[in-house]
Amino acid sequence: MPGPKGNSRTPAALHSSQRQGRGSREGALSIAATGQRQAVWGLLRRRGASISVGQTSDRQDQNASSRDTPDFLVNNALERPRGWAFIYHAYVFLLVFSCLILSVFATIREFKDNSESALYILEIVTIVVFGVEYIVRIWAAGCCCRYRGWRGRLKFARKPFCVIDIMVLIASVSVLAAGSQGNVFATSAIRSLRFLQILRMLRMDRRGGTWKLLGSVVYAHSKELITAWYIGFLCLILASFLVYSVEKESNAEFETYADALWWGLITLTTIGYGDKVPKTWNGRLLGAAFSMIGVAFFALPAGILGSGFALKVQEQHRQKHFEKRRNPAACLIQAAWRFHATNLSRTDLLCTWDFYEETVAVPMYRIIPPLNQLDLLRNLKGKTFR
Repeated sequence: MPGPKGNSRTPAALHSSQRQGRGSREGALSIAATGQRQAVWGLLRRRGASISVGQTSDRQDQNASSRDTPDFLVNNALERPRGWAFIYHAYVFLLVFSCLILSVFATIREFKDNSESALYILEIVTIVVFGVEYIVRIWAAGCCCRYRGWRGRLKFARKPFCVIDIMVLIASVSVLAAGSQGNVFATSAIRSLRFLQILRMLRMDRRGGTWKLLGSVVYAHSKELITAWYIGFLCLILASFLVYSVEKESNAEFETYADALWWGLITLTTIGYGDKVPKTWNGRLLGAAFSMIGVAFFALPAGILGSGFALKVQEQHRQKHFEKRRNPAACLIQAAWRFHATNLSRTDLLCTWDFYEETVAVPMYRIIPPLNQLDLLRNLKGKTFR
């Protein structure tokens, strides 16, 4: 029996439509459950992140409190000087430089007596300063975790610069002790130890920044340097052999091949002592030809290292500039993403809360704290499907 005109669907059609409605509702509920699970996992991840952030903040507070300790401040002033700490390092540098100058003048006969008396006083001051600084460094090293305890202090004392400090102190004390006893043989034998005090200049760069920079430049341009030195070495051997073959008959200065190698090395490095000179025209022509070729390759390493240093310094300046802008840029990117991801007017966002934004429109969503947004949307979703 046909139904009314307004409802012309058959019972089968009505049953299929009800099944479709029930299926769509079940699909929506399954989607909601999936979204709820995703939301819960997101909430747990956020809470875990907040816990980790809290732990990180606690750890940062502990680090900040440990930075106020005297050993940390002293170690920072000795290892990474800033501000007023430069005054002490400048004083130590002047003290070491003065000892070095007086050691040079002590080898000159005209200035020997006055220099040795002044050097004796400076040596005592230097020993006291370096001894106290060494003890303070051992004590202040405890601010680092790996140098705590007597095992950590012993590990710190085995560092290269600490070993250099001990060697310099032993040499200085030995020279002063031998000189004060008046033993001429001991003084003359140990006086050479005084030049071990030149190692004091190495301690001016305790962090090794100069050596690290040089090593990085040599490593970065190792292929170019090896190529230049290899070709220069071939030119040296060939030039020395040819000049030796020509000059050995008529020139007593080239009696052996070693004499020719000495001449070639001094000539190609543009030193030119003049103690050995080719006298035949053939030897002079060979020397001139190989000088023009070999000098170019022997001078290449200087240019390679110079350009490498310039590029390395430029890279360091660029890295410092990048580090200054990295944190502000990261904060800006995070803020822009949060604003973009929580924009309810965008329908093309594929976030974990996209289903809730399509199901429930919450005008005040943006002013709700992030940890409470998922709970609010979950409650509103449950009320909608009841």
